[in-house]
Amino acid sequence: MLNHFFDSECIYVSGMFSTHELAYHSIDTNYTKQKEMDHSNSLFSEFPPVSTQEWMDKINGDLKGADFEKKLVWRTNEGFNVRPFYREEDLVGLKAHGELPGKFPYVRGTKQTNSWQIRQKINVSNQNISAANEKATALLTHGVTSLEIAIDADAISADSLKQLLKGIDITKVELHFDTCVKAAVKLTELFVAYVKENNIEPKQVFGSLNFDPIGRRLTRGKVIDNVVDLYASIVTASLYLPKFRTIAINPVYFNNAGAYIYQELGYALAWGNDLLAQLVEKGFTAEKIGKKMTFNFGISSNYFMEIAKFRAARFLWSNIVYAYGEKCPNVCKHNEPDGMERCAAKMMIHAETSQWNMTTFDPYVNMLRSQTEAMSAVIAGVNSLTVLPFSTVFKSSDEFSERIARNQQLLLKEESHFDKVVDPGAGSYYIENLTEAIANQAWKLFLEVESKGGFLAEVAAGNIQSAVNASNANRRKAVAGRREVILGTNQYPNFNEIAGDKIEEMAGHTCNHGENAPVLDFTRGAADFEALRLATEKSAKRPKVFMLTIGNLAMRLARAQFSSNFFACAGYQVIDNLGFQTVEDGIAAAQQANAEIIVLCSSDEEYETIAPQAYKVIDGKQLMVVAGAPACMDSLKAQGISEFINVRSNVLETLQHFNQLLGIAK
Repeated sequence: MLNHFFDSECIYVSGMFSTHELAYHSIDTNYTKQKEMDHSNSLFSEFPPVSTQEWMDKINGDLKGADFEKKLVWRTNEGFNVRPFYREEDLVGLKAHGELPGKFPYVRGTKQTNSWQIRQKINVSNQNISAANEKATALLTHGVTSLEIAIDADAISADSLKQLLKGIDITKVELHFDTCVKAAVKLTELFVAYVKENNIEPKQVFGSLNFDPIGRRLTRGKVIDNVVDLYASIVTASLYLPKFRTIAINPVYFNNAGAYIYQELGYALAWGNDLLAQLVEKGFTAEKIGKKMTFNFGISSNYFMEIAKFRAARFLWSNIVYAYGEKCPNVCKHNEPDGMERCAAKMMIHAETSQWNMTTFDPYVNMLRSQTEAMSAVIAGVNSLTVLPFSTVFKSSDEFSERIARNQQLLLKEESHFDKVVDPGAGSYYIENLTEAIANQAWKLFLEVESKGGFLAEVAAGNIQSAVNASNANRRKAVAGRREVILGTNQYPNFNEIAGDKIEEMAGHTCNHGENAPVLDFTRGAADFEALRLATEKSAKRPKVFMLTIGNLAMRLARAQFSSNFFACAGYQVIDNLGFQTVEDGIAAAQQANAEIIVLCSSDEEYETIAPQAYKVIDGKQLMVVAGAPACMDSLKAQGISEFINVRSNVLETLQHFNQLLGIAK
């Protein structure tokens, strides 16, 4: 095991290599060279410069004594704070602040264009090989440039491969295979034989194999012995194809399990480095292994942080590989001026939209989420991208959902021209600082994993799984209290939607599970709310919630809207009203509508008198809820009024409580 250390200027590797200082700390930042602008030639010369202190004075004046740190500084889940504004001076001293695109340390991308491959998945079995070929050739005429072929082990043969690839020029399209770990070497050898048989130049074959025995342990608890030997065998089988990558690093699992961004990145680095170090000890070069790796990331809806994540990922990985200190074996423009290997340090990134924040209810909102996620990845310069169909989490994809997913990328490329600008976030004070902050947090986690024996050891101990699962639980608590919003689920749900009839029984994995090995928890952020709402659907009677709006017009309308959204999250039928003259009129209307819950919507001042009055008239025939947290709450509780909802309520727990009161089973 190699030991890695990061200080203010460089990364060092101790062990079998000599020490090498990284080049990144000496990079000249292109965006701060012209600090002294000639204002006489500037379009804005008539406006005097404004100092940071002047901005702060203005902000503090507007805050009127409120604490700047508490009011305006965002305390992220990633372990660092985000300020409300950044200026040019905040770029000074940043390490993760790159040169030109395609230049080491690749913060701004591993290539000088922003072209990316549009990937779509095809499932292949013994029964549908011909149909899979027809689908693949059709996809290639509809904008897809990268095929992910998930093939069953019993469908792998020389004949089936020929049939599957019939009419496909594999030098013009990326091929990415996914199959059982035990069948991976056979598939690779057959693919190599196919390339040789068809006299295809091996350097013109691009793609990868999702070979990931570690991922089987993370996701299914399947313990596979001699893992490093398996990686060595798959690398050896694929050496004939220098640009076909056969080592998959899959931090997308962490993303789909609800990990924070710094965890996804930090564990990805530790995962890649552990395999790199152990395979180097097996006799491979870092250059050879680096060029056989693909990193498959997820993309959350945290738009700017995801842009920063991919930039930080390339920066940190390039420095890790560079630190192995290998001389480049080729004549190459990238190894100047010291002759060191840098091409293997280019992180090959595939990105996939997240499943953690996908929903069963209001599923078309999944398109909005995946579109912003796709934009983050593309702006950050990923190599290839999969946009998952919007229905992924509740049914198998169909022609419509797959077409929409494909077109989401085509819109970005063909209509929005995202492929025409490389790293548009470069120079943004905000994004540059986010990149640095995420790099620092991910690097701390990387060092922590290294200090405990490396990624494989931590997976075997279950520590990685436990840490990610804890993050999942914390995020779901945030969703329960609306500190993290999932549109259409815990905020602004579709009131009258019924989802139970559209949920399919999804096919599971066919591989055997391991012996109680710890696994990642893939419970989605919306799952608890969906279980609550599905329980309501299955109940004998859909509960009715009646808004008794009375008194102050502005307050009653605002609280009725809040309460309607609140109870609709459980699938209850909401009956809203414009207002009543008296409490008695409102209660009579609620009882005539056969409501089970009456929500009193008024102002704090009026609650002191009308809440006890309403409680007395209802006399236990319905559940009464007060919308808000009035100052008189303790007094009202003393009179027997126990149910209140407000912005501080834990929405999920409160609705579970009402389900219990109404006799709705979980």
